[in-house]
Amino acid sequence: MSAVLDHHDAHGHDDHHDHHAPTGWRRWVYATNHKDIGTLYLLFAFTMLMVGGVLALLIRAELFQPGLQLVNPELFNQLTTMHGLIMVFGAIMPAFVGFANWMIPLQIGASDMAFARMNNFSFWLMIPAAIMLVASFFMPGGAPAAGWTLYAPLTLQMGPSMDAGIFAMHILGASSIMGSSNIIVTILNMRAPGMTLMKMPMFCWTWLITAYLLIAVMPVLAGAITMTLTDRHFGTSFFNPAGGGDPVMYQHIFWFFGHPEVYIMILPAFGIVSQVVPAFARKKLFGYASMVYATGSIAILSFVVWAHHMFTTGMPVTGQLFFMYSTMLIAVPTGVKIFNWIATMWKGSMTFETPMMWAVGFIFVFTIGGFTGLILSVAPIDIQMQDTYYVVAHFHYVLVAGSLFAMFSGIYYWLPKWTGVMYSETRGKIHFWWSMISFNITFFPMHFLGLAGMPRRYADYPMQFADFNAIASVGAFGFGLAQVYFFLAVVVPAMRGKGEKAPQNPWEGAVGLEWEVPSPAPFHTFENPPKLDATATKVIG
Repeated sequence: MSAVLDHHDAHGHDDHHDHHAPTGWRRWVYATNHKDIGTLYLLFAFTMLMVGGVLALLIRAELFQPGLQLVNPELFNQLTTMHGLIMVFGAIMPAFVGFANWMIPLQIGASDMAFARMNNFSFWLMIPAAIMLVASFFMPGGAPAAGWTLYAPLTLQMGPSMDAGIFAMHILGASSIMGSSNIIVTILNMRAPGMTLMKMPMFCWTWLITAYLLIAVMPVLAGAITMTLTDRHFGTSFFNPAGGGDPVMYQHIFWFFGHPEVYIMILPAFGIVSQVVPAFARKKLFGYASMVYATGSIAILSFVVWAHHMFTTGMPVTGQLFFMYSTMLIAVPTGVKIFNWIATMWKGSMTFETPMMWAVGFIFVFTIGGFTGLILSVAPIDIQMQDTYYVVAHFHYVLVAGSLFAMFSGIYYWLPKWTGVMYSETRGKIHFWWSMISFNITFFPMHFLGLAGMPRRYADYPMQFADFNAIASVGAFGFGLAQVYFFLAVVVPAMRGKGEKAPQNPWEGAVGLEWEVPSPAPFHTFENPPKLDATATKVIG
């Protein structure tokens, strides 16, 4: 097998000397095919979603009633920290990289990703990192308990699991940078002749911009956690006040990474929704160019808003005003996108298959999350809301109802192309309504808890917060079960090929090169670059 691997095409994309797919475990371990690697990423992300979900349900079970039920406060803090890290770096980001691997070559008419072996390496790096994160629970002193932001000075006081966590983050960061370089080179150099940048599908645009964001900010996170490491073991005092260091400096460095990171997790979601909405409205995307520019503006502005996470650190008023206004400003391009999606639907011949329901659900719930964020941009309000459940409600509306719902939309939209079988529309709709209702039952009451002053990351709380917490916990278990249902009722049958055979293009209004190949997409596609029509969405001849 190694000899076969060594003779792979030196340019990174498979030269198809053997036209049959490798079989057995070798197909997956040595995978260089973008579709296989995309599948691996998606399965890995779903596994981590389940792990992070179990941690979340332990948190909600503890908060079901006042008093300490299941876990002690130390373990509670470990659960909140690891839930955040696993969901952000183990579930949401890898899932979007999986979408990118699967769809970008198909959408631009490329035979594969530019660097096929590096693609394999960037995936397999995630496995040891994930194992290290999860294993930190079993290390002396338990998992890191410094919040997903890993704030100093807490990080300087943690046990050995902190070092494992830092190492895991470094590996995940390296994986992200490799994946991003691959995406950038693929999009810029491997588009089919005739597909100019402004004719690319929106999903490719959002990922191109996201990849640049990742390359810009992952090294910043690496710097922050490396400084934490040297503070812990090598006698430096970057963040240790006893040696003249400054914990607030850590916050500045972290959020300079952390805010663009938020957009890294939502821009690909915007891309997916921009593919799904036109397909089911049977119209072209309204304002394509403005969507591209809005995505670019969001990316640029994301670098100048970071300290809105730090209004309570004693920042000078001038600083507060600057970050307040720049945060309000970033709402403008986001509003442009929402306007464009609604304008795309306006007077379209809409049908509501499952992908469209998720997309419309996304627009509705993400908009709520956007407004709660806009409210938090106002410094005096934020100072009251800081570190309360209002903030928890806000970012779950943006990350769960944003990133995750858009992913479900994309999965239902492209699943027939991936597997060659149609999912059950009934099961898809059950999954949608079950998730949508339980999600709102879980996170909407948290706005009121936050407004009433309940701080986050507390394992116990006074009686007046009991009712809303009980409702939220019930909703959380419902939401978790909905995702198990999705896996068993939708994903497993599709992977086994159970269901009616999918046509080449199952959606009447879908356009794009991915619908020009058979379903399921063959192991090798576009061995010769396709010749495109004027709109760059169809193959001629």
